Amino acid sequence: MSTAGTAGLTDRTTGTMSERTRAKADRRDALLVAAASLFAERGYAGVTLEELGSAAGVSGPAVYRHFPGKAAVLAALLLEASEGLLGGGRSTVVASADDRAALRALVGFHVDFAIANADVIRVQDRDLTSLPAADAHRVRRLQREYVELWVGVLERLHPDTPTVELRIRAHAAFGLINSTPHSARSHGARPGDDVVRRVLQQLAWASLTA
Repeated sequence: MSTAGTAGLTDRTTGTMSERTRAKADRRDALLVAAASLFAERGYAGVTLEELGSAAGVSGPAVYRHFPGKAAVLAALLLEASEGLLGGGRSTVVASADDRAALRALVGFHVDFAIANADVIRVQDRDLTSLPAADAHRVRRLQREYVELWVGVLERLHPDTPTVELRIRAHAAFGLINSTPHSARSHGARPGDDVVRRVLQQLAWASLTA
């Protein structure tokens, strides 16, 4: 076989493997989306792995190709959300022109996250204690680092305000932002995301800068 023929075969093989990898990643993502929805609706204890697979269009046994068990699904859901918040928050601060711009950008970033991940936030609030201890510790550590990222920006903006008060402000803003996207859709008329986003950004900014 010529060198050219070997190269062509290698390219085709690589392409096939890449497609398989993408398909596997897509199935894993589908399982996590289904988990967020089902866990938010019924609670972690109220969902079986088979139901999770069915909701994602994956057979029960096939779920084990992606996760060793239901606890691993919950861990991946909450760890990846926490990692995404911390990483996105850091990038947001680095990209901002100054601390005031950084705080405003952090508010917008977190509001967008809450709107897009209302189910994940509900699962976090209710089922964090269902995680194995090591995974729960990692989630809490990531969350503490995310809080301190905000506190660092607030300290630079309000150098005369005690850090403990600034940390309270940050937690209060998180509580406001995290609880509203789901509750706003659970009672009465369903406001659009643009309305929710605008109101949350205004209220969060006011609470942080008052």
